Parts: sequence; C-alpha cells; structure tokens
Amino acid sequence: MALEIFQRKEQKYLITIEQYEGLLKRFGDRMRSDKNGVNGRYTVTSLYFDNNEKTIYFETKNKLQYRQKLRLRVYDDATEESTAFFEVKQKHKKIVNKRRLLAPLKEVYRYLEDPNPDLSNYETSNNQVLKEIHYFRKLYDLEPEMVVSYKRHALHGADNADLRLTFDFDLRCRKHDLLLEHGPYGDNFIDPNLVVLEVKVEHSVPLWLTRILQELDCEQRSASKFCTSTELLSGEIASQPVIKNNVVKESTTIGGKENGADQQLVYI
Repeated sequence: MALEIFQRKEQKYLITIEQYEGLLKRFGDRMRSDKNGVNGRYTVTSLYFDNNEKTIYFETKNKLQYRQKLRLRVYDDATEESTAFFEVKQKHKKIVNKRRLLAPLKEVYRYLEDPNPDLSNYETSNNQVLKEIHYFRKLYDLEPEMVVSYKRHALHGADNADLRLTFDFDLRCRKHDLLLEHGPYGDNFIDPNLVVLEVKVEHSVPLWLTRILQELDCEQRSASKFCTSTELLSGEIASQPVIKNNVVKESTTIGGKENGADQQLVYI
C-alpha cells in the first residue's frame, strides 16, 4: 500500500545523459529497479495549483525556510477511473514532508468543481488529509495552474530501503489543457539532453554514492520543476547563464517567449 504520510531529505542534481549512463554503470548491484512501472520506468503527470498572485511560485523561488505545494498526480496512462494521488508537499529546512490521499481521479475532479464541498462525501483513502488539503486551498485561494509531466527511471538501494534515486527525462508543461487523463504532453521546460536526478533518503546519503557523484562531476543544484514551468508558461526569461566548458553551472533550463519572439532553451 502506498505511504500517505512520510518525511525525507532530498538532493537535486541537473546532469547530462552521459552522466546518467555513467552512474548506472557504477552502481553495479548496489541499486535495483523500482517495483513500479517496467524495470522502474514510468511516466508522471501532475496538476499543480497556485493563485493569481503566484504565491506558491514566489515562496518556492525565494526558498523560504517553510514552503509548500499542492499537486494532483497520476502515473502512466490514466483515465478518470484511475487512482490519483492528491498531496501537499511541504519543505522545512531541507526536510521534505508529504501528506497525501489516494482517490479515483474523477472523485478529485468532483471535489475541485464543488464550491462548497461536503468533505465527508468523497471516496478517498484519508479524509483527514482531504481536510488539510481543503484548508490549504482556501487559505491560499489555490486553483489548478498547469500540468507538468516527464518520464521517470526510479531505483532503490538493494540493501538500503532508505535510499531512493529518481531520474526524470523529457520534462514538459502546459496550461491550456489541465485534464490529467489527456496524458504527458506539452512544451519542454528542460533541455532534452539533461536529466533531473533526485537523491532521496531518510537520514544521510551513503558514502559510496557521494563518491560516485563526485567522480562524475555531478553538482548539486536547484532544479524546481514547478518554478521553471511557471516561468516558461508565463513567458518570463531569467538572466543569462553562467556556462563552463559548455556545461550548465546554474540551475535549470527553460524555454519561453520574450516580446512575442521564440527563444532557444536558456539556462537560469
């Protein structure tokens, strides 16, 4: 059964395809494929929420010590009958907390469409989490904002259940069609030649993994899918990149428009 409430630490890296392949070779038998998907590979499609003032965006962008997001997520091909994960993701001093419920996608849609919902009248795995989600939505006046999707390759530590790695590829976003059952499509907001790596642990990163990351020059950096997608879809281009040996040395990669003109993927 999927965990509904849990806490962990996360480290993010923006790496190249070559670095990703090098990591897999060096892992050997220390890591195994996630039980979900096919050999740990599946797609993730998420609906994110914000308000007219983009409060969630600015809290995330400004890296407030305590910040949170609301999202609705499905995996692989989904229909309205599919199980969806409705969750609040909170971050406090680099510790990530998740509180989520499972429900049929159509049931979450029914909740979102009701201006005065009776919270006891929904088919969910955790009514208490629904109450917390509802309070958060009303406090921030949150509405569906955009869909973010990507292909994921997930691994677990073979002898360490505490360790999880996810590699995300082909990251896309859209805001003109917010129905998750329509699948993972949209505009690329990260250069397709780059991969978002997340190292997820409850306590500390194993020394052997730290050494492999250092050997392959994998540098930890901010890579917020939510912020980068917001900037692309809002048509905002950030400052010019800092590039060393043709490798990105700042945070993530976005595309967008400026003064109505198409721009190449740029680094922020």
